[in-house]
Amino acid sequence: MPLYLIQHTHTAETCPTKNPEMVRQLSGHVTEANAAKYGVRLVADFVYEPEHTVVLVLEADTPDKAANFALPFLHVGTVTIRSGATCGEVAKLVSLSALLLLSPAARAAATCESLRTLALPKTTITEAPDSCRVAATLQPTSDSEIRIEVWLPSSGWNGKLLANGNGGWSGSIRPEALAAGLRRGYATAMTDTGHQGSSAGFALGHPEKLTDFGYRAAHEMAVAAKKIVTAFYGQAPRLSYWNGCSAGGRQGLMEAQRFPADFDGIIAGAPGLNWTGRAIQSMAIAQAVRKEAGSYLPPAKYAVLHQAVLEACDAQDGLKDGVLEDPTRCRFDPQEIQCGGPDGSGCLTAAQVEAARSIYSPGVEARTKQVIFPGYERGSELGWATMAGLRPFPIGVDFFKYVVFEDPNWDYRTFNFDHDVDRAQRAAATLNAMNPNLKAFLGRGGKLIQYHGWNDPQIAPGFSVRYYQSVLEALGGASRVQDSVRLFLVPGMAHCGGGEGASRFDMLSALERWVERGEAPDRIAASRVREGKEDRTRPLCPYPQMAVYQGTGSGDDAASFACRAP
Repeated sequence: MPLYLIQHTHTAETCPTKNPEMVRQLSGHVTEANAAKYGVRLVADFVYEPEHTVVLVLEADTPDKAANFALPFLHVGTVTIRSGATCGEVAKLVSLSALLLLSPAARAAATCESLRTLALPKTTITEAPDSCRVAATLQPTSDSEIRIEVWLPSSGWNGKLLANGNGGWSGSIRPEALAAGLRRGYATAMTDTGHQGSSAGFALGHPEKLTDFGYRAAHEMAVAAKKIVTAFYGQAPRLSYWNGCSAGGRQGLMEAQRFPADFDGIIAGAPGLNWTGRAIQSMAIAQAVRKEAGSYLPPAKYAVLHQAVLEACDAQDGLKDGVLEDPTRCRFDPQEIQCGGPDGSGCLTAAQVEAARSIYSPGVEARTKQVIFPGYERGSELGWATMAGLRPFPIGVDFFKYVVFEDPNWDYRTFNFDHDVDRAQRAAATLNAMNPNLKAFLGRGGKLIQYHGWNDPQIAPGFSVRYYQSVLEALGGASRVQDSVRLFLVPGMAHCGGGEGASRFDMLSALERWVERGEAPDRIAASRVREGKEDRTRPLCPYPQMAVYQGTGSGDDAASFACRAP
């Protein structure tokens, strides 16, 4: 049967709510059972209280039956009736948002199909049992092809949007990330950042695509996702959050720096904020562990070195627990376990000592004395295969092949630290998220939680520390920043998770409480799970505080620790 949209409007003076009897009559009238008496089917109804408007969607085989059902509303205002053969046609008769605001029943019947009227190119809309899923392609430039997905809960929407970050060169959309947000009631969104695949080959000869990856895709996704959410629910998300780690952390910082109105709260985990510096560092390490025949550190030596670090520094924080609470206090020198004679399984050769020292050391440009990258921390040794393994770090190699030298055949062995750094830094404006001026983001009430594992073997935690300190300097010190920006350094955690420490935590809930209730995260609960069982809990403390053992109680119980400044 054809669909009819009935729109009734009354004034504040004639509003039925002032007449209890009229409310009773109209409420009894607008029921499925009563509609059947008129020979029509009530599909949906919605009340726009501020506008004193009621909208009904009916199925009726004749216009007269629809009009007869609308008659009671003429007693208190005006009635307009429009017809259309399908849900999609009804959507075109009024604004898309007006139709989609009707009710959960109307959304289940029409929303996914009605979203096709949105002016988004290359759009696919799928109705799943729990959600409406929109896949679209955005083209802000002639060379752009930014794929996005937005998943919209069919019921139980919490009124908020959650955007998810990527990893590495970021050419994919992860359904598991979208599903996680959906389970929490969020409308969720993600982009492939303008290309597909894990290589940077897309950037060769395509500067606009590199810009899409650098910062434009996340912003375009945020804008489009909000439009889709508004069309679907008839109202814009009341709050929008970003959650990402690694490249996703970099994306989050880019959003705060370049597009401060996109998100109300941002979680930036282990951010690759100095994309060029990390790439330079990866080449420096690749060359250091291949400097001479004996320089390479076999993986078996990682554990030897790690154990030596723990023996030297684990007790510095007051508790021997296999984790360095603050590894910057550790001054262990790999020479302490240098072999006294031939190479052995429990020691390092002189060449391996120098290679290990280079991994711990910052990179300083000889000419300017500028620190290009911080060294990796003591305690990170178990993950050194990332940078010092059998092959150079692929993300770094791709940066030089496709962005810096624009030569797919470029060989990392030709990298010259003194001459190639300047050339590499030309990409900083597009890829690095190091601008400390967050005034616009903070000025509109934005909150930023940054976190990083002290044992991260891919993105040195010193990058996060240096950025946080630059924000303090730019915005007037901790007293002016701590109500909006906090950094959490996670002892023992590797890249974005895992490792020897308590690396399970819920940053999103902490961000929600901060933004929505004004409860700043003074302490975040974290746990460690081994063989499927939680065996340790610990508080995460806002930098520069650290979790200090109180001297009594279990070292595996968070209650035994307090957050204190060093």
